[in-house]
Amino acid sequence: MILGTLPPSAHSPVAQEGVATWPLGGDDVDVTARWLADERNAQWLDFGGASGVLNPVSLRVMSQRPGHCIWMYGHAEGSPAGVVALGNIQRRFRTAEAWFVLGAKEHARQDLTVRALGRLLDHGFTQLDLRCIHAWTVEINRGGRRVLERLGFRLAGRLRESHTIGDRAYDRLWFDLLAHEFKGYRKDDRGI
Repeated sequence: MILGTLPPSAHSPVAQEGVATWPLGGDDVDVTARWLADERNAQWLDFGGASGVLNPVSLRVMSQRPGHCIWMYGHAEGSPAGVVALGNIQRRFRTAEAWFVLGAKEHARQDLTVRALGRLLDHGFTQLDLRCIHAWTVEINRGGRRVLERLGFRLAGRLRESHTIGDRAYDRLWFDLLAHEFKGYRKDDRGI
C-alpha cells in the first residue's frame, strides 16, 4: 500500500460511531480549499508559502502525494463537516504530523472532529505503522487543544511567539502521541 492511500475498497465513506470518513477527492477538494481559506480556520494553520493557504490545485496535488493522508468527515447520514489529515509522513522515522479543520461550523460540539481524527490516528498507527504522531495548536485555540488532549496527545513543548494572528504573536503548543499510548476516541467526562 502506498502511504497516504487507502485500499480500493475503502474509497467510499466508512460510517462508524455516527461519523463517516472518506479520502479527499472530487468536489470535496473545492469545499475543503474554501474551508482552509476561511479566516476562521486559516488563522490557526500554516502550510508554508507566502499566503499559507492552499488553493484547490495545491490541495489536490497534496492529497495525491504519498507523504499525506487526507480524509473528509461528516455525519454518517449527512454532508461533509471537516477534514482530518496526516502530513509529512516519514516512513524512515515512522512519524507524521496531524492536522484538522472543522469547516462546517454548524457541526461544532458534536464530537465529529474527535471521532474522525481518532479513526485516522488508528489508521496511521495500524495501517501505516507509525510510531509517533505529533501536532501543534496555537496557545489560544482551546478547541484544537481539547481535540488533541481527548485523543491522548501529550504536551511536548512550546515554540514561543512562533505564530502570528493579526499583529499579535502567540506560542505554538506541540503535542505528541505514541502508538502504544493511543486508546482511541474517549468521551469526555464533561460531555464536551
